[in-house]
Amino acid sequence: MKLLEEKILAEGRAINEDILKVDSFVNHQVEPLLMKEIGEHFAGHFKDRHITKVVTIESSGIAPALMTALALGVPMIILKKEPSKVLNDDLYQTVVTSFTKGTSYELTMSRNFINENDHVLIIDDFLANGEAATGAIRLIRFAHATVAGIGILIEKSFQPGRQKLEEQGFEVYSLARIAGLGKDTIEFIPEE
Repeated sequence: MKLLEEKILAEGRAINEDILKVDSFVNHQVEPLLMKEIGEHFAGHFKDRHITKVVTIESSGIAPALMTALALGVPMIILKKEPSKVLNDDLYQTVVTSFTKGTSYELTMSRNFINENDHVLIIDDFLANGEAATGAIRLIRFAHATVAGIGILIEKSFQPGRQKLEEQGFEVYSLARIAGLGKDTIEFIPEE
């Protein structure tokens, strides 16, 4: 998605070979018009998948997932990174290791909002090693729902996440695919 790539080049900051900061428009400050375009783009790509729910992991994926759910006319489910203090008996839970933070956390999803009839679209901000998406897939499978696809804002294509997810049979659709990062350098894989 050219618009997203241009925004990344204009405002993103490559800290090193692994870290790209996009906090001015994705996660600390959110650019609503860009998120609206992103949501419509994802909705257009996945429109024939009979999506009934959009799922994301708190917190950076919420804005694009909400706009995607709005464009598709379906609910959005937020997977929490900490177990609820009041809903512990109604949760699916799994452990995920964060590439960015180098820590593990317990990912949870309420059992009340997803079931075997759902066709779920996962939306996330970044794809690196595929751990977050794999954790989301595990939770969706616990509910016996169908993963209809995975939409990613920014994919670090030089890391193994896409391959890991595709080897499991999932379609990964990324709006910006990064071939490489270096201090103050961002290189994209050309759009097909």
